[in-house]
Amino acid sequence: MELYIHIPFCVRKCNYCDFLSFAGKENCFAKYGEALIRDVCSHGELVLKDTTVTSVFIGGGTPSLMPEGFYETLLSEIKKSFIVQQDAEISIECNPGTVTERKLTEYRNAGIDRISFGTQSADDKELRMLGRIHTWKDCVESFAMARMAGFDNINLDLMMNLPGQTKETFSETLKKAIALSPEHISAYSLILEEGTPFYERYAEHPELLPSDEAAAETYETAVQILADAGYLQYEISNFAKSGRECRHNVGYWKREEYLGIGIGAASLIGDCRYRVEADLAKYLDGLSYEPTEELTDKDLRNETIMLGLRMNEGVSMYDLTERFGSVYAHSFSDKMKRYVAQELAYEKDGRYGLTVRGMLVSNMIIADLME
Repeated sequence: MELYIHIPFCVRKCNYCDFLSFAGKENCFAKYGEALIRDVCSHGELVLKDTTVTSVFIGGGTPSLMPEGFYETLLSEIKKSFIVQQDAEISIECNPGTVTERKLTEYRNAGIDRISFGTQSADDKELRMLGRIHTWKDCVESFAMARMAGFDNINLDLMMNLPGQTKETFSETLKKAIALSPEHISAYSLILEEGTPFYERYAEHPELLPSDEAAAETYETAVQILADAGYLQYEISNFAKSGRECRHNVGYWKREEYLGIGIGAASLIGDCRYRVEADLAKYLDGLSYEPTEELTDKDLRNETIMLGLRMNEGVSMYDLTERFGSVYAHSFSDKMKRYVAQELAYEKDGRYGLTVRGMLVSNMIIADLME
């Protein structure tokens, strides 16, 4: 089982962000930390104490805003409450400029062995447009501090296809990020989410964003630049040096069980999804998991295809047949062969997956494959 811990606090909400997070809630940090530890000690109400945890991911929000000493306490309680696998991957998301040498040393001492910096861009003008609180210089300094603290597994999150951004400008960001030699790079395309300042600004003015053709060219160029630098693509938006794939995220894509702790956190236990109370005041008063849906066989088939095709290794025909029967597997195979013929997909060693061109139109392909 995987464990996700949600920290919902930020210095400032970014212009594109629709995550469950809050700015200006410093007075809630201590009480929220106590609530997380309360819920860890209760084993989340959904799982047993002897459940083995294979990975822990502390996400947000901006987890690095929590006060010094908190993560040593939190990880200690996690290890008391669950059987944490000896080589478990333990990750934390951090915003550049919000970490200190003392905090990073604490994270390592607590057992955190992977850090993900929300870099987004190496261009300060783009960072200001996004509403980020840091500069590229902050990124470089935070990265160096993380190395000094002993982190040898670092991810940089980057965003492409921003307003006014070109293939050339994103390539410059990518090259600057690569020069730092992180073990992992995530490169996501901007998505306009309803309710955000970016949605209000650009939803009705798509001409201010890169065209579909320009966005596709940027993506293909990014994949090639990363491959040339030794970063292997293993998922639509994720690239890693050999053996440094994010094990926690791979677990999501392979539909492993996960338990979410913290406000609004989601869980998948068996074939049922749960979500924690999303109101901060109510969450601080007590943990409440609400079942959101019990997955049907159709749901399971659709999720297996949708998540499997996000990854470069694709979907195994053997696994499909074992799990859902030969009739369904053959139907999937027949549909995929059409995309193989269009060079949008590949067939190899009993698996179907998407090519780089196919990943550009993955939403269309996956929608066609859904029942």
